[in-house]
Amino acid sequence: MRYVDLDDIARLPAPNDEAAVAVRDLPPGTQVRHRDGAFTIRSLVPEGHRFAVRTIRTGQSICSWGWPFGVATRDILPGEHLCSPRVLEVMEEHGVRDVARQANFENQPIVPCQLDAIEMITDGQGAPARLYRADVPPTFMGYPREGGRGVGTRNYVVLLATNSRVAGVVQALERRTRHLGEGVAGLDGVVAVAHTEGGEDVPPNNLELLLRTLAGFIVHPNVGAVLCVDDGLGPVDNTLLRRYMEAHGYPLAHVPHVWLTVDADREEKMRLAEGEVRRILEGGAWRSERVRSSLEHLRLGLQCGGSDAFSGISANPLVGLVARELVAWGGSANLAETDELMGAEAHVLQRVRSRETAERFLEAIDRFKQLLAWHGHTPESNPSGGNVLRGLYNITLKSLGAAMKKPAEQQLDYVIGYAERMALPGYYFMDSPGNDLESVAGQVAAGCNMIAFTTGNGSVTNFPFVPTIKVVTTTRRYNLLSEEMDFNAGRYLDGEGMRELALEAFALLLRAASGERTKGERAGHSQVSIWRNWRQTQAVEPERVIKRLPHRPVVPGPAPSFRPELTARLYRGPRGATIERVGLVLPTSLCASQVARLAAERLQAQPSGREAISRFVSLPHTEGCGVSSGHSQELYTQLMINHLLHPAVSMALLLEHGCEKTHNGYMRLQLERLGIDPDAYGWASVQLDGGMRRVLDKIELWFRRQLEGCQPVEREEGSLAELCMGLWSDAADGPLPSALASLACTLAAAGARVVIPHTAPLAGEFSREPSLGFGVRAALPGIYVMEALSRDWSETLAGMAACGASLILACPTRRSVAGHPLVPVLQASNVPRLRRDVDAWLEGDSAKWPEELARLLCRAASGEYTALVNRLGVLSFQVARGPLGVSV
Repeated sequence: MRYVDLDDIARLPAPNDEAAVAVRDLPPGTQVRHRDGAFTIRSLVPEGHRFAVRTIRTGQSICSWGWPFGVATRDILPGEHLCSPRVLEVMEEHGVRDVARQANFENQPIVPCQLDAIEMITDGQGAPARLYRADVPPTFMGYPREGGRGVGTRNYVVLLATNSRVAGVVQALERRTRHLGEGVAGLDGVVAVAHTEGGEDVPPNNLELLLRTLAGFIVHPNVGAVLCVDDGLGPVDNTLLRRYMEAHGYPLAHVPHVWLTVDADREEKMRLAEGEVRRILEGGAWRSERVRSSLEHLRLGLQCGGSDAFSGISANPLVGLVARELVAWGGSANLAETDELMGAEAHVLQRVRSRETAERFLEAIDRFKQLLAWHGHTPESNPSGGNVLRGLYNITLKSLGAAMKKPAEQQLDYVIGYAERMALPGYYFMDSPGNDLESVAGQVAAGCNMIAFTTGNGSVTNFPFVPTIKVVTTTRRYNLLSEEMDFNAGRYLDGEGMRELALEAFALLLRAASGERTKGERAGHSQVSIWRNWRQTQAVEPERVIKRLPHRPVVPGPAPSFRPELTARLYRGPRGATIERVGLVLPTSLCASQVARLAAERLQAQPSGREAISRFVSLPHTEGCGVSSGHSQELYTQLMINHLLHPAVSMALLLEHGCEKTHNGYMRLQLERLGIDPDAYGWASVQLDGGMRRVLDKIELWFRRQLEGCQPVEREEGSLAELCMGLWSDAADGPLPSALASLACTLAAAGARVVIPHTAPLAGEFSREPSLGFGVRAALPGIYVMEALSRDWSETLAGMAACGASLILACPTRRSVAGHPLVPVLQASNVPRLRRDVDAWLEGDSAKWPEELARLLCRAASGEYTALVNRLGVLSFQVARGPLGVSV
């Protein structure tokens, strides 16, 4: 009988643990030697999963790193795969066969940490010995900034959206001006920072965090100059941001900056903004030369995303040593992700500067638990399906692994709030959600000028103006994603020494800080998400805030107000009449979003095979992972699938990152439950298909094959009555809402479906209450009042599109609105200052306005007219989380 040593097939996080972690798939029947005994693997143990190395009795705790993560529900024999009910559920969801069929443990309950029960060292002394031995302290080459801003590792001109309403504006502006920064010596580029926050007409609950983050971005040492863009309306604008920075002592005077309001005449303001960027570049105030700088100016954000069972064994301990080394030489490190340290508090607090520091850390944990509880959630809901699939069974295991970024001997010096600036060198904890993008944004605003991002599955996300070093946990995953990953911590699992690897990674950090481009920077994509707003400020009963709606028209067939010509030339498709034939690349989560955008842009740039497709579209967003489950995930799933099923979508491919909650397997299951064949769509994975280049090639090939043999499709005579229309206006009275109400009645009487969000005053003409859920398909002719989950235009817009709207007509009076990537948004107004921002200027006899609007819709539906926002490229897609959604 042939035996293998445990060390050849698995790792014990701590010597006395009951559970070992498989470093490769272990088939049943594998004979294992361990210490003085031997045992047999009893069923398939997938790579990264845990199995018992000795008998565990019913009710006994099961430990990793010496800390309990589960409790045995029956006697467990050596060699048994450790499975909770959730693990088995995820295995089945992903089609993993031959694993254990019966659960044998349940999660260790998370109980409040008692400070007096922790053995803490608070003497403030005993700093660990340095790894790097040198007579001369190590340095990096950076950009020195005045006013206490620190030293930059990069030098960017930043186009900052003050609120989400101008996110599409700064993105369009980046496309216009990106080339201006290319090839300019000493400049790393011109980049947009767009986000999802501050877009409603009432102050958000996250207002303080939002302002603190934006202020931190502006004064960040990697920012050579900044153009701050707002629309002059709403509670979050440039004036408020400037006053906040002045009141809180941000060194704004030491940053070359311009405040710009894009309120009306958007096209002219875009030209003005482009001119401002040119003046910034020509003026040269952004210029700075790299100089040799002390490590006290290097501030490292520690992140993990797409974690697996080896994150806490290889990658996180590695970057923990790098952080320890940086702090030992006078630098700073920033640990974050509050909810992903729940259950690991005792480890984090083994060595702290003071009892006050420990108390502040536990207060942050308690506040986050309270925030979750207000929305009906618990910390146990955190691990994504991808996390569980790869061996992170529960929040305790995930937290213990994440906490390894702080070595036990490293002192925790300071605890700060989200995006609060780091004033002194040392090791920090920053309060933040576990959502990678949101947490990184807070670290950047706090002053981190480098990010060390550990990943088990191969996260490819990047921040626009701060370099990210990606450290992957296993050699197999590194080889699969070598074009995206900067450092292979899996070499430790292969037998190399941790100390030597840490020194190598430390040297890479200094080179990257000095200008060596990371893999993520070369990839050319990035994304920003600030800690998203939450809806509840006290505990609520979910059934009181979740509406169950009839999903039927409130006015099935009203009498027409006039009899216009509704003829339009339309395409015919399997889901009825449509105005376009679109190829859609649908990202299943935030981490796949920018790759989907690149794929759609690449397809759009190729003329071949385009006779059967109007255009290619993607829907980049910030959801699908790092957000609570339950109702918010149901809303997200419904919204995305109804975009997939939109009549305009002729062919579509779903793109997963690979470790999100709503991965491809999850989406396939949702389609099957709706009776839809998943094989009618393409499927691709950033991680499993081998990284960006390979997955982009795969996406292109799939669409090319779909287009082979497709004949050009001709438009046919049809009517607006065959379509679904979205109508919206912010006007409460006067001729504008009257004209829209008349148009709605006429369209519905002809057989169209008309969707009006309940937050629009126009909805009151038909119903005081919503009759259609957010993003639910409008199936029958008539007028529907859709539940809007917020007053954010982009979220409401996404809901109307998911309802099936082929065209959306918006009639603003305060500001023009952004368009939708998939569904054309036409605008009409009678307000003089918006005259150049709309597709139809309404004047004269208001009784004729409905007919004028109907003609505009017919022209757009027939492909004879392109909406102004589409021509400008000011588009926005944002997912609403609903009343119970919260970042995790």
